[in-house]
Amino acid sequence: MISVMKKLGWFFRMEWKRYTIAIILLTTCGVIEILPPMMVGRFIDQIQSGALSWDRVMVTLFQLGGITIVVYVLSYIWMYQLFGGSFVVERILRSRLMRHFLKMTPTFYERNRTGDLMARATNDLRAVSNTAGFGILTLIDSTLWMATLLFIMTVFVSWKLTLAAIIPLPLMALLFSLLGKRIHQKYSDAQQAFGDMNDGVLETISGIRVIRAYVQERAAEKQFSDVTEDVLQKNLAVVRIDSLFEPITKILVGVSYLIGLGYGAYLVFHNELTVGGLVAFNVYLGMLIWPMFAIGELINIMQRGNASLDRVYETMGSKVDVREPQEPQIVNQPGKIQFEQVTFRYPKSSVDNLTNISFSLEPGQTIGIVGRTGSGKTTLVKQLLREYPAGSGRVSISGVAIDQIGMDELKSWFGYVPQEQFLFSRTIRSNILFGKEQASDAELERSMAASAFQKDVAYLPSGLKTLVGEKGVALSGGQKQRVSIARAMIADPQILILDDAMSAVDARTEAEIIANIRQTRAGKTTIITTHRLSAVKHADWILVLDEGVITEQGIHAELVKQNGWYAEQFQRQQVEAILEEGS
Repeated sequence: MISVMKKLGWFFRMEWKRYTIAIILLTTCGVIEILPPMMVGRFIDQIQSGALSWDRVMVTLFQLGGITIVVYVLSYIWMYQLFGGSFVVERILRSRLMRHFLKMTPTFYERNRTGDLMARATNDLRAVSNTAGFGILTLIDSTLWMATLLFIMTVFVSWKLTLAAIIPLPLMALLFSLLGKRIHQKYSDAQQAFGDMNDGVLETISGIRVIRAYVQERAAEKQFSDVTEDVLQKNLAVVRIDSLFEPITKILVGVSYLIGLGYGAYLVFHNELTVGGLVAFNVYLGMLIWPMFAIGELINIMQRGNASLDRVYETMGSKVDVREPQEPQIVNQPGKIQFEQVTFRYPKSSVDNLTNISFSLEPGQTIGIVGRTGSGKTTLVKQLLREYPAGSGRVSISGVAIDQIGMDELKSWFGYVPQEQFLFSRTIRSNILFGKEQASDAELERSMAASAFQKDVAYLPSGLKTLVGEKGVALSGGQKQRVSIARAMIADPQILILDDAMSAVDARTEAEIIANIRQTRAGKTTIITTHRLSAVKHADWILVLDEGVITEQGIHAELVKQNGWYAEQFQRQQVEAILEEGS
């Protein structure tokens, strides 16, 4: 309990006014609510002694009515402040978590599953929110409120009866402490299982076409059934412990009642306590039931919140492996791009994925990067994007090493179309304008014309307002690629990177896109990685990669004369193109 309060100490300091008001008013309400049982006890004693008058009855009723109104108003205020704070901490942590997600590199997402991250951003944060709201309520009620009640019962009713009635409390505290330790681990396991289930659902929905194509629906159902069974069993393990809190409380509260009634009657019989005092004591004992329940709820909520907060802080504690420079250098305009003896290895790789890569690209030039699958083409362009920690060697733009340029400035120069295009679940128009939100209609038309997508618009159900579905599921592979190219083109970047971005379009459409890019991007730098050599024939320089090493380089005509891999592939692709035209 102390642990989770320390971990949330920054929030309580930030919102100290809110929580100070809530705690003061909550305590004030508790003190005021102590008065009615005392008044009722005196009322009964006056009835017994025959000293009760009508005026006294009216005064007592008005006092009780006034107390009810005051408690109602104060309760409204403290509940608004306290539970409002619980939503504030949830919002703050969720915003921090999202900012953390946005700055993390691919390495982080390779280590963490999407479903588990979603669980931490939803269920775990809700548990933390409960800790900052209902948890504080149970903390106050099980400490200050209980202490106040016990003080009144001891001083104003009977210290002997109070001492006897609270005998079960130490036993309750011991049992709840033992249960609290167990529920922390069980709840952590349950949340982990929930993350696994989330991940399974996401994979199934994303891969539904593949599942159906391979007739794996029953296998997917079985797999999901196993996952949900695991979630069920781990949550039942939590419930089995959680369900012990209330019975233990009820039994021990019942014991307190028996002691209160039995010993109280004994004290009344021996004139050590009045009948009104016994009635008031039993009312106070009834009021003590909730604080006794609150002890169990407090331990339960705090342990759940502590487990969830540990998971959230674990995620936010992940270090960014590609850091911003401490004193970034200013580069007004991206100029010459230069790779000097660059060697790179992925964090999980056992071999170098790039070896001694050296080349330069002048502003306005186009470079083509080709090679067989897995040769390192995408790995090379990702060095410019700084998605992974740099290896050895030097990558520079305008003579400045890219690790000395601010990330925002660096990435503002690039328009990047990756191999696996991602479209948001919005309209086609919104997806294209993601590259430049304030673009005019003319700019939108030009970008679609450049990507050869304009002719497809007429065949779409709602034109540019057509919803593409999750990850662009409503579009063909070629359409998704052309929308992605249009999104990059509308931003008119200084450096355009097309990473095998036309693999799903036919040769004629590819030739049209390349011609449009050459025309619209005259004087700007373009980097193209591809398997189809016709896409880089026009390039100012071409690199041929094999297993992360440059095996050939030059312009198209020179590479064809070398009779190496490039020449062999170019001749083969020419023959294939002729055969396709003939058929």
